[in-house]
Amino acid sequence: MRPSTPNCQKTAPNNTERTQEIGVHAQVCFYILVVSKPLAWLQQVAGFGGPGEMRRIGAKLMDRQAGAERSRLNSFIFRQSGSFGPAGLIIRLSVLFIVFASAAIIAPIAMSQETVPPDGGMIAIGDQDGQDQAIQERITRLFGEIDGLGSVAVSVRSGVVTLSGPVLQQESAARAERLAERVQGVAAVENEIAIETSVSNRFWPAASRLAERLFDLNRLLPVVLVALAIVGVFAAAGYRVASLAWPWDRIAPNGFVADLLRQAVRILSIAAGLVVALDFLGATALIGTVLGAAGIFGLALGFAVRDTIENYISSIMLSIRQPFFPNDHVIIEGYEGLVIRLTSRATIIMTLAGNHVRIPNAVVFKSTITNFTRNSQRRFDFRLGINPDANIAEALETGISALKGLPFVLDDPETLSWVEDVGDSSIIIWYAGWIDQTKNDFHRARSEAIRLVKRALEEKGFELPEPTYRIRMAPGGLEATAGEPAPRARRDTVESSELGNTERLTQIEEKVSEERQAGVPDLLNPDAPQE
Repeated sequence: MRPSTPNCQKTAPNNTERTQEIGVHAQVCFYILVVSKPLAWLQQVAGFGGPGEMRRIGAKLMDRQAGAERSRLNSFIFRQSGSFGPAGLIIRLSVLFIVFASAAIIAPIAMSQETVPPDGGMIAIGDQDGQDQAIQERITRLFGEIDGLGSVAVSVRSGVVTLSGPVLQQESAARAERLAERVQGVAAVENEIAIETSVSNRFWPAASRLAERLFDLNRLLPVVLVALAIVGVFAAAGYRVASLAWPWDRIAPNGFVADLLRQAVRILSIAAGLVVALDFLGATALIGTVLGAAGIFGLALGFAVRDTIENYISSIMLSIRQPFFPNDHVIIEGYEGLVIRLTSRATIIMTLAGNHVRIPNAVVFKSTITNFTRNSQRRFDFRLGINPDANIAEALETGISALKGLPFVLDDPETLSWVEDVGDSSIIIWYAGWIDQTKNDFHRARSEAIRLVKRALEEKGFELPEPTYRIRMAPGGLEATAGEPAPRARRDTVESSELGNTERLTQIEEKVSEERQAGVPDLLNPDAPQE
């Protein structure tokens, strides 16, 4: 019967011994499986050595192991010096691979189970382990070497350390407690350290720290000056590049956007200089902190001035799109007037009554804009009522003829008229014609057209009807019913057939021109392409 292989695992009291045991047993298995049996097989095949030779090899390999382990190994080797074939060698090599793989897995796990004392392990006190006096002297010497802990008093009794005395900072008290806990033999720590509140005792250490910082600053002054010089060089280069007319005026659609690009170049150059200067000072870790703080500040500022930023961005878009020019007659958000200027915050118009209206650019950008100046031709329209018994076709033709005879009414587009509504006591006719706004005033032309068309209708016998009412009286009283309208008394005055003045008014345009000559920055450019 084949003898059993000795156990290659052994429980160890700690990680160091466990690791050593794993290595020794791996060597034992290696000798048994790889060395002893192949040597026996070679001895049988080629006459190599003998049992004594194998014993010497095994004893030399296992010289580091204890006597009992060596005895078990030798007796096992002697039993294994019999016949050995190639198939058995392959099997034992496979077992050897499993043993070494298991050792590689067990060793890190055993090492990970070791308990490591906090803060770098225990602080030994020499041969006086467990004695209160030795612990007290050791802790006192430690505190004496650390700044800020020299005033801490230490007392030890039965392994319990009591810390008392004043310190300047709470961090110093916590540090003293951590150091005391690390000393070997300490069972517990009672922290009775108080924060120093005396003005005189706190003043001189603060003054000393201030003097040290000033001294350090004096030593670092040349380095700081070089860093400031780096920032200055970058800033000067950025301002120089931004001051060039090319390429900013070429790539920007207008001067406002060009100024924005120049400002961005200046800011980026200063930021690049700060990054290089901080890298020169060895404070690159500060860059992330500064950028994070800047991001939070920018987010808060963005919420605080959201409307202002919205107006500013709308100004950029309006300056690029140019939806109107100076002196354009527009209606924006219900306000009608002539455009004076476009600023970085608002659009300023002058109403037809001569009043200034400031409309925020965010409102202008999102609202519907009616521009009457863009098309020089503009249509006017009005309504007139005639008697229901009148000839409607003749009334339409009379009005059209009167409009076509006016010199300010354009032939193309043609004039129009149609019946718009039938009322209780009249028929409403709608008339329309076109004028050239560059030559005629819209309101004047419309007013004159209404007057002359009404005169033409009256000359043809058409009367503008008056409302007719039926009145019923109480029983026994008078009763009035609607009947034929009473003939209207003929007026002695007749509308003049002379054409009134319809020339274009320029008073508001002159006021707008005076406003624009004041030199206030304007984002409108009459020479820029208009959308």
